[in-house]
Amino acid sequence: MMLEMCRRPLEKCFGGGDGEDGLLWHMDLKPHSSGDYSIAVVQANSALEDQGQVFTSPYATYIGVYDGHGGPEASRFITNRLFPFLHKFSIEQGGLSEDVIRKAFDATEEEFLDLVKASWPVRPHIASVGSCCLVGAISNGVLYVANLGDSRAVLGRRASEGQAVVAERLSTDHNVAVEEVRKEVKDLHPDDAHIVVYTRGVWRIKGIIQVSRSIGDVYLKKPEFNRDPLFHHFGIPVPLKRPVMTAEPSILVRKLQPQDMFLIFATDGLWEHLSDEAAVKIVSKNSRVGIAKRLVRAAIEEAARKRELRYEDIKRIEKGVRRHFHDDITVIVIFLDHSQVSPNASLTDPSLFNCTSVPVDIFSMNGDEADVSLHTIP
Repeated sequence: MMLEMCRRPLEKCFGGGDGEDGLLWHMDLKPHSSGDYSIAVVQANSALEDQGQVFTSPYATYIGVYDGHGGPEASRFITNRLFPFLHKFSIEQGGLSEDVIRKAFDATEEEFLDLVKASWPVRPHIASVGSCCLVGAISNGVLYVANLGDSRAVLGRRASEGQAVVAERLSTDHNVAVEEVRKEVKDLHPDDAHIVVYTRGVWRIKGIIQVSRSIGDVYLKKPEFNRDPLFHHFGIPVPLKRPVMTAEPSILVRKLQPQDMFLIFATDGLWEHLSDEAAVKIVSKNSRVGIAKRLVRAAIEEAARKRELRYEDIKRIEKGVRRHFHDDITVIVIFLDHSQVSPNASLTDPSLFNCTSVPVDIFSMNGDEADVSLHTIP
């Protein structure tokens, strides 16, 4: 049941699209077990590589933001697989835990590897597709945040004194632009002087990729894919002795406190243009309705300002070309109000469960075409 809900195109359930910006989709406000949530996504790439989703039930809320690279396949795959694994393992082990989350990430990575192996002879490009993966889970008053890559979760909480709302980052950016991450990668590869290279204005692993952890990117994790002549005809040969990326998530566990007001989960397209503090200020100073859309718009306005343009200029630019001005941006804002957990809630009553996923392509609003190339593993 849950798998089918997470596959269901959201536009068929809630409508969507935005009259002002044809590449912006948003959902203003819906309830979850501890409050409300808002979602927005804007497409810049020719194919939307970002995905986002929220699963709600009487006893838990899951939040996922997936920032794909090299193509949309990995982020779309995670959308279909990760939440069902979380749900399955949490039932088997009697509730959420760090171990449940790690098992869900591992299972998703392994199934994507199976897909790559099956598809690779006819689609070698699939070996170079990957996705950052940021997940939040709230259950029994405890928040779990797990992350691969540089999407980010930020908490807005009321300061201990006064009415000010302060920002607290909850996730770790796995990006070699961060000095600590560069050191971590170099320490893991002491015999490779070129494991991290400064090229095209940024630090990159093997001169290729900025993030050090992901789902997918099989050719940087499994040397046999990199060495095969089939891939060399398509990609750039990179001599590898061992994996240079991992799918091991950083996990934070935090008991929610009364002063915790809201959570912002977003791909790096938002954080390229807004600081943690600026995003928290926007959420704390404005109405909940449409707040995710407001954050996306603020980021685009800042991107436009940097190019001496206006938002009105940006929104007239078509997908693909628009990527030169900003990235795909996905934002989910989760408000933390109260617990509505019912100890007597039935785990099988479908009316108590809801899974909201953003459309796979904003421009066409087509939720079905995405799965054409992502066949279910037998």
